[in-house]
Amino acid sequence: MAYAITQTCCNDASCVSVCPVNCIHPTPDEPEFGTTDTLYIDPRACIDCGACADACPVDAVFPVDRLRGPDTVFGDLNRDWFRDHPNDHAWGAPSFPRSLPAEVGALRIAVVGTGPSAGYTAQELLRGTSAEITMIDRLPVTGGLLRHGVAPDHQSTKRIAESFASVFHDPRLRMHLNVEIGTDLTHQELAAHHHAVVYAVGAAADRRLGIPGEDLPGSLPATAFVGWYNAEPTVPADAVELSAERVVVVGNGNVAVDVARILLTDPDRLAATDIADHALAALRRSRVREVVLLARRGPGQAAWSRAEFLALRRLPGVEVVVADHPEVRAAIEAAAEAEAGAAAEAASGTASGAALLAGLPLVPHDGDAAPGPGRRIVLRFLSAPVELSGEGRVEALTVERTAPAADGRVEGTGVRDVLRAGLVVRSIGHRGVPLPGLPFDERTGTVAHRAGRVVDPATGRPLPGTYVVGWAKRGPSGGIGANRACARETVGALLDDATARALPVPEAGRGDFERLVRKRRPDAVGLRELRAVDRAERERGEAEGRPRVKLATVAELLAAGLRR
Repeated sequence: MAYAITQTCCNDASCVSVCPVNCIHPTPDEPEFGTTDTLYIDPRACIDCGACADACPVDAVFPVDRLRGPDTVFGDLNRDWFRDHPNDHAWGAPSFPRSLPAEVGALRIAVVGTGPSAGYTAQELLRGTSAEITMIDRLPVTGGLLRHGVAPDHQSTKRIAESFASVFHDPRLRMHLNVEIGTDLTHQELAAHHHAVVYAVGAAADRRLGIPGEDLPGSLPATAFVGWYNAEPTVPADAVELSAERVVVVGNGNVAVDVARILLTDPDRLAATDIADHALAALRRSRVREVVLLARRGPGQAAWSRAEFLALRRLPGVEVVVADHPEVRAAIEAAAEAEAGAAAEAASGTASGAALLAGLPLVPHDGDAAPGPGRRIVLRFLSAPVELSGEGRVEALTVERTAPAADGRVEGTGVRDVLRAGLVVRSIGHRGVPLPGLPFDERTGTVAHRAGRVVDPATGRPLPGTYVVGWAKRGPSGGIGANRACARETVGALLDDATARALPVPEAGRGDFERLVRKRRPDAVGLRELRAVDRAERERGEAEGRPRVKLATVAELLAAGLRR
């Protein structure tokens, strides 16, 4: 019986490299890679060896005959993808690990950040070179968005952190946490102690709506809401108020779906995860009964993945409905008429939102009235936010109905509706922030670079020994696994420069840098303290039948690290 890849696929292609018959696609060298929601296994070519299941870092691969209930759909999706993307599974040109000429010597490389892009970068360097790595993070704990961005009910996705554990414990890697570049140390100081510096700092800011009332209490970016339920130390425990019956989430990507799902999931189910204690307590007291997912465009432009949306539809005790609208109704009816074509499109990973809505109730939605009985998620398309209002905090969101325009965009119709809501979460994308000492592209919200080499925008010349990876490099797109190929490109550029003797020679040694860190940040956290934090969180979790109970503040994390 063949294997199939399911919802939690991380797209890092670990499974591709171990498949003996090359039946997992798209591979990193194929054009579809990075654009599909998941990878797929061809059941006709699969030899049932199980190597992919063993290699998968997020436990997403299972034999088709072991799929149960709603997961059985993934057997069909894997099969159907190859129906529309025929492949002879011929091997491409072999690729070999990069290495450096012996005369280059051991490099000292700093990696700023400890999230997935940083982890893949360090992994690539440690496996292919004799480099010594310094990892730095502004928080006293590692993980980045893997710890603070993945929803707590997606525990299998978080297992990819285990693949980075050996990286962080490698004897050639030194870790300095609770240290911020640009505040505690400058880029110039970091560069003076290393041959190269790789920035893996993500996209820490959020995009704004740009409407009146956006800064009222009760209006939050999704980055804050997600950080709140994931115990991100810079997000206060009281950042989210759940006393209203309706919440509006502006956006229709996977993060918006995560927010809606967490708001309406039974807290008893979340109690078995690593959700922040303060968030779990607030959700137990929550009065929220309706979450509106608001989109200014139609269902055909929905940005969520098929797997995430299907999971939302299966949320126990929660009804998912579509706010009735002539254009939306027409799109769903058209998708139903072309059911076979829609199914094929869905299997390709670019599923029509209209196709996914087939079978959901279309209901009138009066946002000015109190929500009805029960818990429900309302998908409201073709509605653009124009103003937030309220006395002292958010009480309502005014939206303007939109309509498709001839150029494929949408335009306002002038018809406005009021949605009564006590919380509005904007989930319209992340954005990078400028880094002191580095050029920044305001248009793209990324560090200016060329194939990972940071460049001076005025001259186009690379800044010697300075590199970027992850969302800070390519913008906030792609899931966890996309960072693997991204890191490989950046590391490849770095090794090319090392081979060409283009890297600057450090002015000081590794010991000098560690003394500088201790001088600037006496409370910097190293590997021993990190282990103590991990042990403390796991022990707290074991006592409550949970994977871990996160320490939610910098003070708690530092205190746990000292109890090593």
